[in-house]
Amino acid sequence: MTTFHVAVDHPDPDTHDITTTYLGTVDQAHVDRVRAIAALPGSARQVKEHPRHEGAFVVLRDDGDLDVYEPTGPHDGTGGRRAGVLGSDIRTLGGVPHDASGPAYIEGATRLGAQRIGGAMDTPLEPPRAVWHTTESPAGSGYFTSVAAFLIRAGVEPQVIYCPVTDRLGQFGPLNLSSRALKNDGTRRTNRTGKVCIQVEVLGRAGTPWTKGFDPKAKPNFQRLLAAMRAHGIPDVWPVGAPPATAAAATERPRITWENKGGHYGHSQIPGQDHWDPGALDIEIVPGRPRSDGRGTIPDAGSGTYTVKAGDTLTAIAAAHRTTVDALLALNGIKDADDISVGRELRLPTAGPAKPPAPRYEPFPGTASFHAGRRSPLVAALGRRLVALGFGKHYTSGPGPEWTEADRLNVADFQRSRPELAGDADGIPGPRTWAALKIPKL
Repeated sequence: MTTFHVAVDHPDPDTHDITTTYLGTVDQAHVDRVRAIAALPGSARQVKEHPRHEGAFVVLRDDGDLDVYEPTGPHDGTGGRRAGVLGSDIRTLGGVPHDASGPAYIEGATRLGAQRIGGAMDTPLEPPRAVWHTTESPAGSGYFTSVAAFLIRAGVEPQVIYCPVTDRLGQFGPLNLSSRALKNDGTRRTNRTGKVCIQVEVLGRAGTPWTKGFDPKAKPNFQRLLAAMRAHGIPDVWPVGAPPATAAAATERPRITWENKGGHYGHSQIPGQDHWDPGALDIEIVPGRPRSDGRGTIPDAGSGTYTVKAGDTLTAIAAAHRTTVDALLALNGIKDADDISVGRELRLPTAGPAKPPAPRYEPFPGTASFHAGRRSPLVAALGRRLVALGFGKHYTSGPGPEWTEADRLNVADFQRSRPELAGDADGIPGPRTWAALKIPKL
């Protein structure tokens, strides 16, 4: 009969550090009883399977603790504790990374775990985006802490966790670095797509969308979350449309849209994924319109002036009016961004005629640029881009401005990694390969 290690995670309500108490081993009959109790209608305990350890599971508790069960292995059947599900370092550490385009941390958010969940984005020149998940658990009560402990223990943390019942907001890491709540799409590290990819786990279930009956005006932390997303430049759009309402409808995961368009996405709409959360969210609420940072009502852009209210920040005001903090500082003669008093009337930039955006990428130079002996700064730029995308294994030095066989082999590897380019896998960039590489402007 299978036996299980059992432990309890105890999140500290004040420091949010998590300590683990190991309780020994139990048999299969005990585990069966635990699962049966959790399955009873109205039970306050909820079972979640561990996504990375077969047979392991946790029990979410409404008091905020987390019960952990892991099958014993042949090497530790005597009950000795081992590393793995029961061995995790989840201490809270300091350090505040900062990104000039938007805040690394949301004001008022609780910092959870070690704040070391990801790294730099792979495609920082791509548009910013937000991804919405649901935890498939109850909301309210102590589930905020028990679900957070589960996400840390499973190693699938987003940057943000949010409870729509209590308006509690937590962060597992800075917004300007990647998280690890998505599966890779083949060789593509989906979590690292875009300038930022801010992922939010909302306590709730896809089958009963949490936006039903949700009043964003009464949720200041929710408003702060949206203001932070806007400060990072995430537009108030859903590029693939509203998230699907059922698992059967969750079939549209267009890779080209995901890679090229910023905005809001559901977990169900991203290539390489197999979940259908967050369900049919009301996109008039998520993201809604930038009317408030949660503490002061901010009118739509174009009104000409704005009167500062208690709790306003220039970052939130700038995000709401599709401008920048620097523009507000210059227009209003403000030297210190923190020096904005309640009641002050700020001038807002006047919207002028739309200007076509400058090209962000180098245009295709023609295949003649990619033959033996040809030299060009574009060849070096191509090589750097290949290395950044993880296709530089054939370089022994460089890359440099002269086209070499190493360049051709690396381009061929890139072409073979993309189904739409498989027919072009000769190592010579054509228009489609060049467009897919997105060489930044020199």
